[in-house]
Amino acid sequence: MKRFFFPLSLFVFLLFACSPSVPETYSESGELPKIYPDYVDVTIPVNIAPLTFELDDDEADGMIARYQAGDVEVVCEDKMQPSMEQWHELTAQGGDINVDVFVKYGEQWTHHKPFAIHLTEDSIDSYLSYRLIPASFVSYEALTISQRCLENYDESVIYDNMLCGFEVEGQCINCHNYQQWNPERMQFHARQKDGGTIIAYDGQIKKVNMRNDSILSAGVYPAWHPWLKLIVYSTDKTFQNFHTTNPNKIEVYDLASDIIAYDIDRGEVTNLENDTTEFEVFPAWAPDGRTLYYCSAHYERKNYNLSKNTELLSRCEELKYNIYKKSFDPETKQFGEHELVFNADTLGMSAVLPRISPDGRWMVFTMSGFGYFHIWHHDADLWLLDLQTGEAKPLAMVNSNDTESYHTWSSSGRWLVFGSRRDDGTFTRPFFAHVDKDGKWGKPFELPQKDPDYNRQLLRSYNIPEFMRGPVTIAPQTFADILKGEGEPVEYVKQLR
Repeated sequence: MKRFFFPLSLFVFLLFACSPSVPETYSESGELPKIYPDYVDVTIPVNIAPLTFELDDDEADGMIARYQAGDVEVVCEDKMQPSMEQWHELTAQGGDINVDVFVKYGEQWTHHKPFAIHLTEDSIDSYLSYRLIPASFVSYEALTISQRCLENYDESVIYDNMLCGFEVEGQCINCHNYQQWNPERMQFHARQKDGGTIIAYDGQIKKVNMRNDSILSAGVYPAWHPWLKLIVYSTDKTFQNFHTTNPNKIEVYDLASDIIAYDIDRGEVTNLENDTTEFEVFPAWAPDGRTLYYCSAHYERKNYNLSKNTELLSRCEELKYNIYKKSFDPETKQFGEHELVFNADTLGMSAVLPRISPDGRWMVFTMSGFGYFHIWHHDADLWLLDLQTGEAKPLAMVNSNDTESYHTWSSSGRWLVFGSRRDDGTFTRPFFAHVDKDGKWGKPFELPQKDPDYNRQLLRSYNIPEFMRGPVTIAPQTFADILKGEGEPVEYVKQLR
Protein backbone atom coordinates (compact mmCIF):
# COMPACT_ATOMS: atom_id res chain seq x y z
CA MET A 1 0.00 0.00 0.00
CA LYS A 2 1.47 3.34 -1.03
CA ARG A 3 1.40 6.27 1.36
CA PHE A 4 1.65 9.85 0.21
CA PHE A 5 3.03 12.66 2.36
CA PHE A 6 2.27 16.30 1.60
CA PRO A 7 4.44 19.18 2.75
CA LEU A 8 2.93 20.97 5.75
CA SER A 9 2.59 24.22 3.79
CA LEU A 10 0.56 22.45 1.11
CA PHE A 11 -1.72 20.85 3.75
CA VAL A 12 -2.43 24.23 5.31
CA PHE A 13 -3.21 25.71 1.93
CA LEU A 14 -5.62 22.90 1.07
CA LEU A 15 -7.39 23.24 4.43
CA PHE A 16 -7.77 26.98 3.91
CA ALA A 17 -8.95 26.51 0.34
CA CYS A 18 -11.78 24.23 1.50
CA SER A 19 -13.12 26.75 4.01
CA PRO A 20 -16.37 28.53 3.02
CA SER A 21 -16.46 32.07 1.69
CA VAL A 22 -19.23 34.64 1.62
CA PRO A 23 -21.36 34.69 -1.52
CA GLU A 24 -20.29 37.04 -4.30
CA THR A 25 -23.83 37.72 -5.47
CA TYR A 26 -26.69 38.42 -3.07
CA SER A 27 -29.61 40.70 -2.34
CA GLU A 28 -29.82 42.96 0.69
CA SER A 29 -32.37 42.67 3.52
CA GLY A 30 -33.09 45.34 6.08
CA GLU A 31 -34.13 42.70 8.62
CA LEU A 32 -31.96 41.02 11.20
CA PRO A 33 -31.39 37.29 10.67
CA LYS A 34 -33.36 34.76 12.70
CA ILE A 35 -30.70 32.91 14.67
CA TYR A 36 -30.54 30.71 17.77
CA PRO A 37 -29.32 31.53 20.32
CA ASP A 38 -30.12 35.22 19.99
CA TYR A 39 -26.69 36.86 20.09
CA VAL A 40 -27.74 40.06 18.32
CA ASP A 41 -26.12 43.07 20.07
CA VAL A 42 -25.30 41.16 23.25
CA THR A 43 -22.45 42.15 25.58
CA ILE A 44 -19.96 39.40 26.40
CA PRO A 45 -16.81 39.04 28.55
CA VAL A 46 -13.40 38.70 26.97
CA ASN A 47 -12.87 35.24 28.49
CA ILE A 48 -16.13 33.54 27.45
CA ALA A 49 -16.21 30.37 25.32
CA PRO A 50 -16.86 30.84 21.59
CA LEU A 51 -20.37 31.97 20.73
CA THR A 52 -21.94 29.55 18.25
CA PHE A 53 -25.29 29.94 16.53
CA GLU A 54 -27.50 28.42 13.85
CA LEU A 55 -30.23 29.70 11.60
CA ASP A 56 -33.73 29.62 13.08
CA ASP A 57 -35.63 30.02 9.82
CA ASP A 58 -37.66 27.08 8.45
CA GLU A 59 -37.92 28.69 5.01
CA ALA A 60 -34.15 28.89 4.51
CA ASP A 61 -32.03 26.42 2.53
CA GLY A 62 -28.64 27.33 3.93
CA MET A 63 -26.52 29.87 5.82
CA ILE A 64 -23.05 31.34 5.65
CA ALA A 65 -22.00 33.58 8.53
CA ARG A 66 -18.96 35.77 9.15
CA TYR A 67 -17.35 37.05 12.34
CA GLN A 68 -15.04 40.00 11.81
CA ALA A 69 -12.90 41.96 14.27
CA GLY A 70 -10.01 44.15 13.17
CA ASP A 71 -8.12 42.23 10.48
CA VAL A 72 -9.43 38.85 11.66
CA GLU A 73 -12.24 37.17 9.75
CA VAL A 74 -13.92 33.81 10.45
CA VAL A 75 -16.43 32.37 7.98
CA CYS A 76 -18.57 29.29 8.73
CA GLU A 77 -21.23 27.39 6.80
CA ASP A 78 -24.54 25.93 8.10
CA LYS A 79 -23.63 26.68 11.73
CA MET A 80 -21.41 29.43 13.09
CA GLN A 81 -18.89 27.35 15.07
CA PRO A 82 -15.50 29.09 15.31
CA SER A 83 -12.66 27.09 16.82
CA MET A 84 -11.10 28.11 20.13
CA GLU A 85 -8.06 29.44 18.24
CA GLN A 86 -10.19 31.48 15.84
CA TRP A 87 -12.29 32.84 18.72
CA HIS A 88 -9.24 33.93 20.68
CA GLU A 89 -7.91 35.73 17.61
CA LEU A 90 -11.21 37.58 17.33
CA THR A 91 -11.46 38.55 21.00
CA ALA A 92 -7.81 39.64 21.07
CA GLN A 93 -8.74 42.51 18.75
CA GLY A 94 -10.91 44.16 21.42
CA GLY A 95 -14.04 46.17 20.71
CA ASP A 96 -16.95 44.74 18.73
CA ILE A 97 -17.17 41.53 16.76
CA ASN A 98 -19.16 42.38 13.63
CA VAL A 99 -21.48 39.69 12.29
CA ASP A 100 -22.79 39.16 8.76
CA VAL A 101 -25.31 36.42 7.99
CA PHE A 102 -26.05 35.30 4.44
CA VAL A 103 -29.16 33.10 4.02
CA LYS A 104 -29.97 31.00 0.99
CA TYR A 105 -33.58 30.87 -0.20
CA GLY A 106 -33.79 28.54 -3.18
CA GLU A 107 -30.87 29.56 -5.39
CA GLN A 108 -30.74 33.15 -4.14
CA TRP A 109 -28.51 34.42 -1.33
CA THR A 110 -29.72 37.24 0.94
CA HIS A 111 -27.46 39.35 3.14
CA HIS A 112 -29.36 40.22 6.32
CA LYS A 113 -28.86 43.33 8.39
CA PRO A 114 -25.45 43.12 10.12
CA PHE A 115 -25.15 43.28 13.89
CA ALA A 116 -22.45 43.43 16.53
CA ILE A 117 -21.40 41.40 19.54
CA HIS A 118 -20.01 43.82 22.09
CA LEU A 119 -16.85 42.71 23.88
CA THR A 120 -15.99 44.06 27.34
CA GLU A 121 -12.74 43.64 29.24
CA ASP A 122 -14.78 42.82 32.36
CA SER A 123 -13.98 39.12 32.63
CA ILE A 124 -16.39 36.62 34.12
CA ASP A 125 -15.75 34.01 36.84
CA SER A 126 -14.32 30.92 35.18
CA TYR A 127 -16.90 28.38 36.40
CA LEU A 128 -20.64 27.99 36.80
CA SER A 129 -22.48 25.24 38.68
CA TYR A 130 -26.14 24.24 38.45
CA ARG A 131 -28.59 21.39 38.91
CA LEU A 132 -29.56 19.62 35.71
CA ILE A 133 -33.09 18.36 36.27
CA PRO A 134 -35.79 16.94 33.96
CA ALA A 135 -39.05 18.82 33.57
CA SER A 136 -41.08 15.65 34.18
CA PHE A 137 -42.51 17.11 37.42
CA VAL A 138 -42.76 13.74 39.19
CA SER A 139 -39.35 12.10 38.64
CA TYR A 140 -35.96 13.45 39.65
CA GLU A 141 -33.68 10.43 39.43
CA ALA A 142 -31.71 11.69 36.43
CA LEU A 143 -30.49 14.70 38.38
CA THR A 144 -26.97 16.03 38.87
CA ILE A 145 -25.19 19.02 40.32
CA SER A 146 -22.82 19.84 37.48
CA GLN A 147 -20.18 22.45 36.71
CA ARG A 148 -19.15 24.11 33.48
CA CYS A 149 -15.98 25.98 32.58
CA LEU A 150 -17.23 29.21 31.02
CA GLU A 151 -13.96 29.73 29.14
CA ASN A 152 -14.53 26.56 27.08
CA TYR A 153 -17.21 23.85 26.83
CA ASP A 154 -15.93 21.46 29.50
CA GLU A 155 -18.66 20.16 31.82
CA SER A 156 -18.32 17.69 34.70
CA VAL A 157 -20.47 16.27 37.48
CA ILE A 158 -20.05 17.48 41.07
CA TYR A 159 -22.54 14.96 42.43
CA ASP A 160 -24.92 12.45 40.82
CA ASN A 161 -28.33 11.83 42.35
CA MET A 162 -28.11 8.07 41.78
CA LEU A 163 -24.79 7.36 43.49
CA CYS A 164 -26.59 6.41 46.71
CA GLY A 165 -29.78 4.86 45.34
CA PHE A 166 -32.68 5.11 42.91
CA GLU A 167 -36.41 4.54 42.51
CA VAL A 168 -38.11 4.02 45.92
CA GLU A 169 -34.76 4.44 47.70
CA GLY A 170 -33.71 7.46 45.68
CA GLN A 171 -32.36 10.86 46.64
CA CYS A 172 -33.10 14.44 45.71
CA ILE A 173 -30.04 16.69 45.79
CA ASN A 174 -30.42 20.44 45.84
CA CYS A 175 -29.37 23.89 47.08
CA HIS A 176 -25.66 23.91 46.27
CA ASN A 177 -24.07 27.09 47.61
CA TYR A 178 -20.58 28.56 48.10
CA GLN A 179 -18.87 30.96 50.44
CA GLN A 180 -17.64 33.90 48.36
CA TRP A 181 -17.57 31.96 45.07
CA ASN A 182 -15.01 29.57 46.62
CA PRO A 183 -15.40 26.00 45.25
CA GLU A 184 -13.50 24.63 48.27
CA ARG A 185 -16.19 25.98 50.61
CA MET A 186 -19.53 24.60 49.52
CA GLN A 187 -22.65 22.86 50.74
CA PHE A 188 -25.58 20.94 49.29
CA HIS A 189 -28.50 18.91 50.59
CA ALA A 190 -29.54 15.32 49.98
CA ARG A 191 -33.16 14.44 50.75
CA GLN A 192 -34.73 11.04 51.38
CA LYS A 193 -32.30 8.07 51.31
CA ASP A 194 -29.07 8.83 53.20
CA GLY A 195 -30.33 12.39 53.57
CA GLY A 196 -28.35 15.16 55.18
CA THR A 197 -26.41 18.33 54.46
CA ILE A 198 -22.92 18.04 52.99
CA ILE A 199 -20.49 20.78 54.03
CA ALA A 200 -17.04 20.95 52.45
CA TYR A 201 -14.59 23.46 53.88
CA ASP A 202 -10.94 23.67 52.75
CA GLY A 203 -10.61 19.93 52.22
CA GLN A 204 -12.68 18.82 55.22
CA ILE A 205 -16.04 17.24 54.39
CA LYS A 206 -18.83 16.30 56.75
CA LYS A 207 -22.46 15.26 56.68
CA VAL A 208 -24.76 17.12 59.05
CA ASN A 209 -28.12 15.92 60.34
CA MET A 210 -29.74 19.27 61.01
CA ARG A 211 -33.07 17.94 62.19
CA ASN A 212 -33.83 19.02 65.73
CA ASP A 213 -37.04 19.18 67.80
CA SER A 214 -36.47 22.89 68.46
CA ILE A 215 -36.48 23.95 64.80
CA LEU A 216 -39.10 23.52 62.10
CA SER A 217 -37.06 21.31 59.77
CA ALA A 218 -33.56 20.72 58.50
CA GLY A 219 -32.02 23.66 56.65
CA VAL A 220 -33.31 24.36 53.16
CA TYR A 221 -32.30 27.56 51.32
CA PRO A 222 -28.75 28.53 52.42
CA ALA A 223 -26.74 31.74 52.72
CA TRP A 224 -23.05 31.56 53.73
CA HIS A 225 -21.69 34.43 55.79
CA PRO A 226 -18.98 36.18 53.73
CA TRP A 227 -16.16 35.04 56.03
CA LEU A 228 -17.46 33.37 59.21
CA LYS A 229 -18.07 29.62 59.32
CA LEU A 230 -21.77 30.39 59.65
CA ILE A 231 -24.66 29.49 57.36
CA VAL A 232 -28.17 30.91 57.64
CA TYR A 233 -31.00 28.78 56.28
CA SER A 234 -34.70 28.96 55.86
CA THR A 235 -36.51 25.91 57.22
CA ASP A 236 -39.56 24.97 55.21
CA LYS A 237 -42.46 22.53 55.14
CA THR A 238 -42.94 22.62 51.39
CA PHE A 239 -45.82 21.29 49.32
CA GLN A 240 -46.60 21.37 45.62
CA ASN A 241 -49.78 21.09 43.58
CA PHE A 242 -50.18 20.42 39.88
CA HIS A 243 -52.49 22.28 37.49
CA THR A 244 -54.18 20.93 34.38
CA THR A 245 -55.26 24.20 32.73
CA ASN A 246 -53.30 26.94 34.48
CA PRO A 247 -50.23 27.99 32.41
CA ASN A 248 -48.24 27.88 35.68
CA LYS A 249 -48.10 24.09 35.75
CA ILE A 250 -47.03 23.74 39.38
CA GLU A 251 -47.59 25.80 42.51
CA VAL A 252 -44.98 25.31 45.25
CA TYR A 253 -45.75 26.78 48.66
CA ASP A 254 -44.92 26.39 52.34
CA LEU A 255 -47.19 25.36 55.18
CA ALA A 256 -44.63 26.94 57.51
CA SER A 257 -41.14 28.42 57.24
CA ASP A 258 -38.59 30.04 59.57
CA ILE A 259 -35.04 31.40 59.49
CA ILE A 260 -32.24 29.62 61.41
CA ALA A 261 -28.47 30.02 61.80
CA TYR A 262 -25.95 27.16 61.91
CA ASP A 263 -22.43 27.44 63.40
CA ILE A 264 -20.28 24.99 61.41
CA ASP A 265 -17.50 24.55 64.00
CA ARG A 266 -19.70 24.33 67.08
CA GLY A 267 -22.45 22.31 65.43
CA GLU A 268 -25.00 24.66 67.00
CA VAL A 269 -28.25 25.88 65.50
CA THR A 270 -30.69 28.59 66.60
CA ASN A 271 -33.90 30.23 65.43
CA LEU A 272 -33.67 33.77 64.08
CA GLU A 273 -37.23 34.29 62.86
CA ASN A 274 -40.04 31.86 63.72
CA ASP A 275 -43.31 33.79 63.84
CA THR A 276 -46.13 31.33 63.12
CA THR A 277 -48.01 34.00 61.12
CA GLU A 278 -45.02 34.72 58.88
CA PHE A 279 -43.51 32.59 56.11
CA GLU A 280 -39.82 33.52 56.12
CA VAL A 281 -37.61 32.30 53.27
CA PHE A 282 -34.55 32.98 51.05
CA PRO A 283 -31.89 34.52 53.33
CA ALA A 284 -29.02 36.47 51.71
CA TRP A 285 -26.02 38.29 53.20
CA ALA A 286 -24.76 41.76 52.37
CA PRO A 287 -21.07 41.63 51.35
CA ASP A 288 -19.96 43.46 54.52
CA GLY A 289 -21.32 40.56 56.59
CA ARG A 290 -23.28 42.93 58.84
CA THR A 291 -26.74 42.69 57.29
CA LEU A 292 -28.90 39.66 56.60
CA TYR A 293 -31.75 40.00 54.12
CA TYR A 294 -34.68 37.62 53.74
CA CYS A 295 -38.27 37.48 52.49
CA SER A 296 -41.49 36.97 54.42
CA ALA A 297 -45.23 36.77 53.73
CA HIS A 298 -47.89 37.30 56.39
CA TYR A 299 -50.52 34.56 56.64
CA GLU A 300 -53.23 33.89 59.22
CA ARG A 301 -55.72 31.05 59.01
CA LYS A 302 -59.40 31.84 58.46
CA ASN A 303 -61.15 28.50 57.97
CA TYR A 304 -60.22 25.82 60.50
CA ASN A 305 -62.78 23.44 58.97
CA LEU A 306 -60.28 22.91 56.16
CA SER A 307 -56.84 21.37 56.48
CA LYS A 308 -54.06 23.94 56.39
CA ASN A 309 -52.87 22.50 53.09
CA THR A 310 -56.31 22.84 51.48
CA GLU A 311 -56.84 26.34 52.83
CA LEU A 312 -53.41 27.50 51.66
CA LEU A 313 -53.98 26.09 48.20
CA SER A 314 -57.25 27.99 47.89
CA ARG A 315 -55.61 31.21 49.14
CA CYS A 316 -52.11 30.89 47.68
CA GLU A 317 -52.58 33.96 45.48
CA GLU A 318 -52.91 36.01 48.69
CA LEU A 319 -49.31 35.23 49.64
CA LYS A 320 -47.27 38.39 48.95
CA TYR A 321 -43.65 38.30 50.08
CA ASN A 322 -41.83 41.44 51.18
CA ILE A 323 -38.08 41.90 51.75
CA TYR A 324 -36.68 42.45 55.24
CA LYS A 325 -33.26 42.78 56.84
CA LYS A 326 -31.62 42.14 60.21
CA SER A 327 -28.41 43.71 61.48
CA PHE A 328 -25.59 41.38 62.56
CA ASP A 329 -22.49 41.84 64.72
CA PRO A 330 -19.75 39.47 63.45
CA GLU A 331 -17.84 39.81 66.74
CA THR A 332 -20.67 38.74 69.05
CA LYS A 333 -22.76 36.83 66.45
CA GLN A 334 -25.84 38.70 67.60
CA PHE A 335 -28.71 39.66 65.29
CA GLY A 336 -30.89 42.75 65.57
CA GLU A 337 -34.63 43.17 65.01
CA HIS A 338 -36.08 42.83 61.54
CA GLU A 339 -36.74 45.92 59.39
CA LEU A 340 -38.79 46.28 56.21
CA VAL A 341 -36.67 46.96 53.10
CA PHE A 342 -39.10 46.61 50.20
CA ASN A 343 -42.89 46.45 50.50
CA ALA A 344 -43.95 44.50 47.41
CA ASP A 345 -47.50 43.79 48.55
CA THR A 346 -48.41 47.49 48.26
CA LEU A 347 -47.84 46.96 44.52
CA GLY A 348 -49.97 43.82 44.61
CA MET A 349 -46.80 41.81 43.98
CA SER A 350 -44.48 39.33 45.70
CA ALA A 351 -40.70 39.82 45.97
CA VAL A 352 -38.24 36.99 46.61
CA LEU A 353 -34.60 35.92 46.15
CA PRO A 354 -32.76 39.09 47.18
CA ARG A 355 -29.12 39.09 46.02
CA ILE A 356 -26.76 41.93 46.91
CA SER A 357 -24.01 43.14 44.57
CA PRO A 358 -20.41 42.73 45.85
CA ASP A 359 -20.08 46.51 46.29
CA GLY A 360 -23.22 46.58 48.48
CA ARG A 361 -24.97 49.12 46.25
CA TRP A 362 -27.58 47.06 44.43
CA MET A 363 -30.09 44.34 45.18
CA VAL A 364 -31.57 42.21 42.42
CA PHE A 365 -34.71 40.25 43.29
CA THR A 366 -37.52 38.43 41.49
CA MET A 367 -41.07 39.81 41.31
CA SER A 368 -44.25 37.93 40.50
CA GLY A 369 -47.93 38.27 41.27
CA PHE A 370 -47.88 36.02 44.32
CA GLY A 371 -46.04 33.25 46.14
CA TYR A 372 -42.32 32.59 46.30
CA PHE A 373 -41.46 29.78 43.85
CA HIS A 374 -41.25 32.16 40.93
CA ILE A 375 -39.39 29.75 38.64
CA TRP A 376 -42.86 28.31 37.86
CA HIS A 377 -44.48 31.71 37.27
CA HIS A 378 -44.45 32.98 33.69
CA ASP A 379 -44.86 36.59 34.86
CA ALA A 380 -41.69 36.52 37.00
CA ASP A 381 -39.23 39.34 36.26
CA LEU A 382 -35.98 40.58 37.75
CA TRP A 383 -36.07 43.90 39.60
CA LEU A 384 -33.26 46.19 40.74
CA LEU A 385 -33.27 48.04 44.07
CA ASP A 386 -30.82 50.87 44.74
CA LEU A 387 -29.91 50.35 48.40
CA GLN A 388 -28.74 53.97 48.68
CA THR A 389 -31.84 55.68 47.33
CA GLY A 390 -34.47 52.98 47.85
CA GLU A 391 -35.58 53.24 44.21
CA ALA A 392 -36.78 49.95 42.71
CA LYS A 393 -37.59 49.20 39.07
CA PRO A 394 -37.77 46.25 36.65
CA LEU A 395 -34.57 45.30 34.82
CA ALA A 396 -36.13 46.07 31.45
CA MET A 397 -32.99 45.33 29.42
CA VAL A 398 -32.63 41.92 31.06
CA ASN A 399 -36.23 40.67 31.29
CA SER A 400 -38.16 38.78 28.61
CA ASN A 401 -41.81 37.85 28.12
CA ASP A 402 -41.31 34.66 30.15
CA THR A 403 -39.82 33.54 33.47
CA GLU A 404 -36.69 35.11 34.97
CA SER A 405 -35.51 33.82 38.34
CA TYR A 406 -32.65 32.29 40.40
CA HIS A 407 -29.95 34.89 39.85
CA THR A 408 -26.42 35.29 41.24
CA TRP A 409 -23.81 38.05 41.05
CA SER A 410 -20.28 37.37 39.81
CA SER A 411 -17.38 38.06 42.17
CA SER A 412 -16.54 41.28 40.28
CA GLY A 413 -20.12 42.54 40.41
CA ARG A 414 -20.03 43.14 36.64
CA TRP A 415 -22.10 40.07 35.70
CA LEU A 416 -25.40 38.56 36.72
CA VAL A 417 -26.36 35.00 35.83
CA PHE A 418 -30.03 34.05 35.97
CA GLY A 419 -32.39 31.30 34.88
CA SER A 420 -34.78 32.14 32.05
CA ARG A 421 -37.49 30.25 30.20
CA ARG A 422 -37.58 32.69 27.29
CA ASP A 423 -36.59 29.99 24.77
CA ASP A 424 -39.62 27.70 25.02
CA GLY A 425 -41.48 28.46 28.27
CA THR A 426 -40.64 25.07 29.74
CA PHE A 427 -36.89 24.58 30.18
CA THR A 428 -34.72 26.95 32.19
CA ARG A 429 -31.41 28.07 30.61
CA PRO A 430 -28.63 30.21 32.09
CA PHE A 431 -28.31 33.75 30.74
CA PHE A 432 -25.63 36.31 31.56
CA ALA A 433 -26.09 40.08 31.75
CA HIS A 434 -23.34 42.70 32.03
CA VAL A 435 -23.59 45.87 34.10
CA ASP A 436 -20.89 48.53 33.75
CA LYS A 437 -19.47 50.87 36.40
CA ASP A 438 -22.17 53.44 35.60
CA GLY A 439 -24.99 50.94 36.19
CA LYS A 440 -25.82 50.45 32.50
CA TRP A 441 -27.02 46.93 31.67
CA GLY A 442 -26.25 45.10 28.45
CA LYS A 443 -28.47 42.67 26.57
CA PRO A 444 -28.13 39.17 28.11
CA PHE A 445 -26.69 36.19 26.24
CA GLU A 446 -27.36 32.47 26.65
CA LEU A 447 -24.72 30.02 27.87
CA PRO A 448 -22.63 29.19 24.77
CA GLN A 449 -22.43 25.58 23.62
CA LYS A 450 -20.09 23.89 21.13
CA ASP A 451 -23.14 22.87 19.10
CA PRO A 452 -25.68 25.73 19.14
CA ASP A 453 -28.54 23.21 19.01
CA TYR A 454 -27.36 21.50 22.22
CA ASN A 455 -29.71 23.27 24.64
CA ARG A 456 -32.75 22.67 22.47
CA GLN A 457 -31.95 18.96 22.39
CA LEU A 458 -31.23 18.76 26.14
CA LEU A 459 -34.45 17.94 27.98
CA ARG A 460 -33.14 19.32 31.27
CA SER A 461 -33.48 22.59 33.14
CA TYR A 462 -30.48 24.42 34.56
CA ASN A 463 -31.53 25.11 38.14
CA ILE A 464 -29.85 27.55 40.56
CA PRO A 465 -26.84 28.77 38.53
CA GLU A 466 -23.97 29.79 40.83
CA PHE A 467 -20.70 31.46 39.84
CA MET A 468 -17.43 29.93 41.10
CA ARG A 469 -13.82 31.08 40.91
CA GLY A 470 -12.75 27.57 39.87
CA PRO A 471 -13.96 23.97 39.77
CA VAL A 472 -14.99 21.71 42.62
CA THR A 473 -12.24 19.05 42.67
CA ILE A 474 -13.81 16.62 45.17
CA ALA A 475 -14.82 13.40 43.39
CA PRO A 476 -18.57 12.64 43.24
CA GLN A 477 -17.97 9.22 44.81
CA THR A 478 -16.29 10.91 47.80
CA PHE A 479 -19.48 12.84 48.46
CA ALA A 480 -21.51 9.63 48.06
CA ASP A 481 -19.33 7.70 50.53
CA ILE A 482 -19.80 10.43 53.15
CA LEU A 483 -23.56 10.60 52.54
CA LYS A 484 -23.84 6.86 53.18
CA GLY A 485 -22.45 7.41 56.68
CA GLU A 486 -24.09 8.89 59.76
CA GLY A 487 -24.75 12.62 59.91
CA GLU A 488 -23.29 14.81 62.65
CA PRO A 489 -26.17 15.94 64.92
CA VAL A 490 -26.74 19.59 65.78
CA GLU A 491 -27.30 21.13 69.19
CA TYR A 492 -29.99 23.74 69.62
CA VAL A 493 -28.99 26.93 71.46
CA LYS A 494 -31.05 30.03 72.19
CA GLN A 495 -28.25 32.29 71.01
CA LEU A 496 -25.08 31.81 68.98
CA ARG A 497 -21.77 32.21 70.79
